Amino acid sequence: MDPQSVLMHQAMLADRPRMRAYDRALEQAVGPGDVVVDVGAGALALSMLALRHGAGHVYAVEADPDLVAVAEAIVRDNDLKGRITVVQADARVVRLPRKADVVVAELIGNLGPEEDMMGAVGSVARRWLVPGGRVVPRGLATRLAAIEFDQEGWGLWGDDFLGYRMSAVQQLVAPAAQLHFFQRHPRLLSEPVLAEGLRPGGPPWSGRLRIAEPGTLHAVIGYFTVDLADGVTLTNFPSYPGCNWAVWVWPVRHTGVAVDTELSVRLHSPRGRRQGRVATDWWLECGLVGRGAD
Repeated sequence: MDPQSVLMHQAMLADRPRMRAYDRALEQAVGPGDVVVDVGAGALALSMLALRHGAGHVYAVEADPDLVAVAEAIVRDNDLKGRITVVQADARVVRLPRKADVVVAELIGNLGPEEDMMGAVGSVARRWLVPGGRVVPRGLATRLAAIEFDQEGWGLWGDDFLGYRMSAVQQLVAPAAQLHFFQRHPRLLSEPVLAEGLRPGGPPWSGRLRIAEPGTLHAVIGYFTVDLADGVTLTNFPSYPGCNWAVWVWPVRHTGVAVDTELSVRLHSPRGRRQGRVATDWWLECGLVGRGAD
């Protein structure tokens, strides 16, 4: 298990709102003796939550051989061999010895769809879920919004930092996505818009963000909301203490905007070897249309 993977799993396991949300969702989904499939099982946190809520057996499906070795060691150390079976396989083609009552996964990117969680879960559910079985999560949505930072992030490169102009940075930096943990809530200049149908390597999504609050446009953000169970959702915006997901940010040149200005946006997933698995490889075309731009 490489050091970066260790750090990533440390952040995920320490994210208390994340763990509480999945705990509450599995409490609803798992019944006594249920068979559960944990897709992208990693260090088995969700598998162990399923056992806590009465699962009879968990099939922990993981494609990464290094993580499989970690999972198998955790099973041995906790004497769980009769309750958790670690399966090294791509979830989309995995073969299991029996049907399951519940399928659970947490393969959520900073933007949301980078690991195509809903596609993987859907594939497993179609082949291995019993009729009437439950899926956690039930859905994932990505939304985009126009923002003005509150003296942080890309918003710092303006005309008044300690009384000095820093705006030259805007002209000298090539356009690229950033990841940001908000210390202060930004001003939402537009209502968030749902970006439907996003998937790694898929076609771009196009839409428009209508400015509802006048201000200085600094960036377009992208964030996710996951529907885990009745009354249980999880989102990475606004940022919360200990959140392991950053918010995806596409910086733009600082521009004054008025109400009813529209921002045309087109969100692209990269193609090729990494096929959209890295949030900062996704990119945005955007431009102001309509009236009210300074």
